[in-house]
Amino acid sequence: MNVIADGSRPVVVVSNRLPFTVTKTPAGPERKPSSGGLVSALEPVLERRGGTWVGWPGGDFRADDFESTADDPYRIAPVALSESEVQRYYYGLSNATLWPLFHSMIERASFDSEDWQVYQTVNDRFADVAAAEANADGASFVWVHDYHLMLAPTRIRTHLPNTGIGFFLHIPFPPYDIFRLLPWDRDLLRGILSAHLVGFHVRSYASNFFDCVENSLGARVNRREGLIEYGDHTTRVGLYPIGIDFALFESNAQSAPAQPETQREQVVLGVDRLDYTKGIPERMLAFERMLERHPEYRERVVMLQLAVPSRAQVTEYQQLKREIDELVGRINGRFATAGWSPIRYLYRSVDQKRLCSIYRDADVALVTPLRDGMNLVAKEFVACQVTDPGVLVLSKLAGSAQTMREALRVNPYDIEGTAEAIHRALQMDEAERRSRMAALRRRERQNDIDAWVRSFLEAADAERAELRPIEDADFEAWLAEFLDGYGLALFLDYDGTLCALQDHPDLANLTPPVRSALESLASRPDTMVSVISGRALADVKAKVGHPGILYAGNHGLEMEGAEIPHFVHEDLVHFRARAADLAKDLEKLAVDGAWTEAKGPTLTYHYRAVPANLREPLVRDAKNIIHAAGYQARDAHNAVEARPPIGWDKGRAVLHVLRTRFGPSWSEQVRVIYVGDDRTDEDAFRFLAGLAMTFRVGSADTSTAAARLLPDVESVRGLLEWLARRVVHDEAHLPGS
Repeated sequence: MNVIADGSRPVVVVSNRLPFTVTKTPAGPERKPSSGGLVSALEPVLERRGGTWVGWPGGDFRADDFESTADDPYRIAPVALSESEVQRYYYGLSNATLWPLFHSMIERASFDSEDWQVYQTVNDRFADVAAAEANADGASFVWVHDYHLMLAPTRIRTHLPNTGIGFFLHIPFPPYDIFRLLPWDRDLLRGILSAHLVGFHVRSYASNFFDCVENSLGARVNRREGLIEYGDHTTRVGLYPIGIDFALFESNAQSAPAQPETQREQVVLGVDRLDYTKGIPERMLAFERMLERHPEYRERVVMLQLAVPSRAQVTEYQQLKREIDELVGRINGRFATAGWSPIRYLYRSVDQKRLCSIYRDADVALVTPLRDGMNLVAKEFVACQVTDPGVLVLSKLAGSAQTMREALRVNPYDIEGTAEAIHRALQMDEAERRSRMAALRRRERQNDIDAWVRSFLEAADAERAELRPIEDADFEAWLAEFLDGYGLALFLDYDGTLCALQDHPDLANLTPPVRSALESLASRPDTMVSVISGRALADVKAKVGHPGILYAGNHGLEMEGAEIPHFVHEDLVHFRARAADLAKDLEKLAVDGAWTEAKGPTLTYHYRAVPANLREPLVRDAKNIIHAAGYQARDAHNAVEARPPIGWDKGRAVLHVLRTRFGPSWSEQVRVIYVGDDRTDEDAFRFLAGLAMTFRVGSADTSTAAARLLPDVESVRGLLEWLARRVVHDEAHLPGS
């Protein structure tokens, strides 16, 4: 059984922050435990199973400030960040780009390529630390958290191909039309899909994610079973709505001192981190409108708004604080009397026990974010309703609204509607309040934070889904409409595409089914087949050997066949003699299984048989020799290509074939499919973007510009056989056939 986690083995938790905050004191760094829900949820898991928490400690601290001792229930692995990295990775890409965009607030998002570069660097650092700790602990599972670290799963999987990886997103996942605004959308999706298990709070976020991977990456999606197949990798997607430590909040509310038995105002409570997604100004406008429409509440109701400081050094948050300050002043100035002010606004943190008593004694909780992944304030309020219950007014745009159905749900942008909901909540009779709150409490008690952790880890322990073979139905869905009514120009790489990679190119031969499919395609009047390879032209012709196929060798520098005049790039004449000299120089590196393949004007330095620990210096020396000879050094599969610097690649070779064979208006006559597996094929994928259907063969770990991935050579055979069998209703022919 292929299991990705084991409940008896350690876990590595990876999050942006460690489970405590650190301050510098004269006595040295001082830890203050964090009180967040994630910490209270995951610390018991690490204490029980052992493992490591990987995260940034905040500030400028050394790694030895956090040395673990034998008495610690789990290890701490700090990730150091420079001040500039914090600005670009955390305040930049994470919170100035991803945070607003994922909350569907497009106008607030900025897109800075330098922020993106630093985000990649920092994610790699987190991943390297996590992988090292997992190796040291013998961990069975690495659990990565939230939008700060969406690229980390890819690098972790590179280090730990056999270790289970989970990813949980704690904020909303946006619709496709919003997510694709990101210049790096495909990179982020590939990062998340490198995990074996991906969790979201609610169904709509998962649905948006399915849409994005299907439309942006061309991944195979099975929504019913919650599976995504991308290349050679399968990811399971599940719904795991996070809860709170219900028993703790309930206990704190029960033990907090009762209010004096005196006549008091009704309290409408708001508790939020100061953030533009929380809808605090809109909430205050709704309360103001309620006082306008129902003046009987004046001097009888007060709105208590607790705003916890957040990102106070960010200009946008400073502007939000000024806006709220001015709004409070205006509303209080308008309605206040000598003994009453309608809004009491506290800009500070409140300790948990005091907060629980405030929750308990509030008559109405006004939880109205403009967009929120879940919102635990709503759940905390419910847990604290241990006496005369209050009423929860909840934004429909919070994830918690999808399960907390008994709340009065509102659209926070609808000021009038929210004002009426406040009025209804204030006048609701006790029987209805008790009925609604009892249902909410029962559900939240059952679906608490422990249930969230347990459900995710149980899913991680499940047997990993097997990759399904690519079927005719897949090709039909991907290509039938694309090809309808057109001829086909099919371009295929050879090694790693038509046949599996071998230790030596001479061993790479077509299987009978692939050869048969190629011959069937070459005989169709509506199809032109081209094999475009890094091999020498004579070599690739000999390997395939069918007269009706166009052959392109040396990445398209030489071509012949299929009604195309014999082509040799005009600049090659200057490189044939130089290639012979370069081959002699590279022969000096023909050690430990490395060798040079001469291909006329180009060469390939192969190192597949070289032990992994010896490759780096050989590859570096080979590239230096190639550059010194005036060639370009291009990475290939366990090889370095020596290419003449003449501005020619597989993409330009394809365009030359299309223009020569079909004329300038080729796109009106044929559809193009290109299939390859190598970095050299990426030139064609990028060149043909928007002009062709492109497939990359192989691992999902490799970043690609191709529209879709095929897992292996066997799936390429399936594609060729489907193309050979397809029915053309109008008897289309290639021009000139």
